[in-house]
Amino acid sequence: MNLDNNSSAKAAYWKENIRLIMTLLVIWFVVSFGFGILLVDVLNQIKIFGYKLGFWFAQQGSIYCFVVLIFVYTRKMEALDRKYNLHEDE
Repeated sequence: MNLDNNSSAKAAYWKENIRLIMTLLVIWFVVSFGFGILLVDVLNQIKIFGYKLGFWFAQQGSIYCFVVLIFVYTRKMEALDRKYNLHEDE
């Protein structure tokens, strides 16, 4: 599928791209704001290796989650580019 002359394919590509971005942003918001701030007291009752889980999410977990989401986004965008024949293979 080539996007050069196909406006419906362009719209579908961007719709899937925006859906992916919004999904990943919601996950990041839940992990960073939800786990690190809103649910910190509940999560702090759980300890892993001596550290409170809520504190861990606030200090490190959201950063790890962000890095994982970057890799997920890269993989998903490569698949999306292949689906719409926009990939750059050498």
